[in-house]
Amino acid sequence: MGDSSASYIHMVQHMIEKCLIFRMSKEECMEALSKHANIKPVITSTVWNELEKENKEFFESYTQSQSSSGSNRMSEAETSELIQKMISDNESNKSDKDD
Repeated sequence: MGDSSASYIHMVQHMIEKCLIFRMSKEECMEALSKHANIKPVITSTVWNELEKENKEFFESYTQSQSSSGSNRMSEAETSELIQKMISDNESNKSDKDD
């Protein structure tokens, strides 16, 4: 079970990193992953918090840039499409590793 939970956490981390690329806030990322990938917000929040601890300078800069660029948000359809692509990419990577 430890291996599958580590794999799950790694997948959540990968999805959070994609959310960061698309300039989502923590709350937007939690909502998107909950809605489109059935990942509980508490899990996303916990993984995000750990990433913040490990990458303090990056997240300080990221938070500052978030507050200064409020209008560059993705639409609901774009968010849904992005999350679905991340899920399918993750599933295809998993099946490649199983081979």
